[in-house]
Amino acid sequence: MRLLARRQGLSDPGARAGAQVLIIVENVPVGTDRRVRKEIQNLLEAGYQVAVVTRSAPENAECRRWPGLTVLEYPSPREPRGVLGYVWEYAVSFAWAALYSMAARVRGRIDVLQVVQPPDIYFPLAWLHKVLGAAVVVDQHDLMPELFALRQEAAVRPVTSVLRWLERRTQRVADETICTNDYQNARLVEAGGDPDRVTVVRNGPVLGRVQAALSDESLKDDHAFLCCWVGLMGRQDRLDLALRAVDHVVSELGAKEIKFAFLGDGECFEEAKALSSSLGLAPWVSFPGWVTESTVFSYLATADLGMDASLQEDVSPVKIFEYMAFGVPFVSFDLQETRSIGAGAGAYAVPGDVHGLARELVALISDPDRRADMGRIGRERVRNELAWEHQARKYLAVMDRLTGRSGAAGGTSEDGYATAGAGGFRQRLDLVRGRTRW
Repeated sequence: MRLLARRQGLSDPGARAGAQVLIIVENVPVGTDRRVRKEIQNLLEAGYQVAVVTRSAPENAECRRWPGLTVLEYPSPREPRGVLGYVWEYAVSFAWAALYSMAARVRGRIDVLQVVQPPDIYFPLAWLHKVLGAAVVVDQHDLMPELFALRQEAAVRPVTSVLRWLERRTQRVADETICTNDYQNARLVEAGGDPDRVTVVRNGPVLGRVQAALSDESLKDDHAFLCCWVGLMGRQDRLDLALRAVDHVVSELGAKEIKFAFLGDGECFEEAKALSSSLGLAPWVSFPGWVTESTVFSYLATADLGMDASLQEDVSPVKIFEYMAFGVPFVSFDLQETRSIGAGAGAYAVPGDVHGLARELVALISDPDRRADMGRIGRERVRNELAWEHQARKYLAVMDRLTGRSGAAGGTSEDGYATAGAGGFRQRLDLVRGRTRW
């Protein structure tokens, strides 16, 4: 198969204006992974040179235009069906990652290898690059044993045992691990991570972008209220429960003045649309598909309520951060990490209780004063603690420790990206002149 590498700025092969970071992301294309995109932009702004190995997708096009970034794409594997399907997908992705990472190493040094988890499959490659002089960062988005269990109808203990084993191998090779919440922190330390080298970097939105968003009342489609669901539509996200809650809101509780927008796509997109149609929800539910962040933020700037129906105890849903940033109260199931980040900003139902979720939604939409109080609490917590402007400093501190660049990066810009010192300024000049190398 034809290599799909997209390299930029190779006019001066002798120039190395900053430390070199290679990122491997498998689960989704880099163009749709908002967390990795923010990390890359932070690194570039701080003067690092970055390459990313990722599956190909139209959404990667914007990333290819970023000065200082090399996008190394491989043909996207087909959507897996069953355990053997995942084994094939991961084997193909591992082979491409090995090929591209070694080619990058031949062309020049790799100071930091960052592997985005899941899946926990890259530890052999990480050991190899570690022997060749690279530091290893594990960027843990989800925990594979928990994620696998949620996606199965019945427990498959042998598979869970293998996933735990892979998790331990990954933590043994890591020089540093970053994760999204305290649940993951505890689990990764249990799996062998050094407590002093596991850092929680939460996945809040960039405030500069939130503040630039504009509301659009036409998105309510002549309804009195707008309720949004935002994200990738994976099986673990339980769109089926969310839609059945909407059906109960409309059919049993009689709240027909609410428009529900399900923003995003993924493996369950068509299933979700089919379920909505079979429940007769077309007048109240829309599926705009995958839209730009600016469009998502326009919806949230207009929304009266947000919702989530995930049952993932270990995950801090990005959508919850975004709802809170816009002062939008939310309803969800009562899970450890969701309540941890959203305390006071949301209403909760017993996990799996669809009717309870629907009742909380209707009660909240009927109480504007309570919604306003929740919105204020959420907005203030994001602004003061959870926004990416705060989290980016922790991420860059990890990278700076590993590369000996402590103090190289300054604060954060209005857009939420790290601002560089004098060295970073010279680096940006080099980027403009095309003096980058991978």
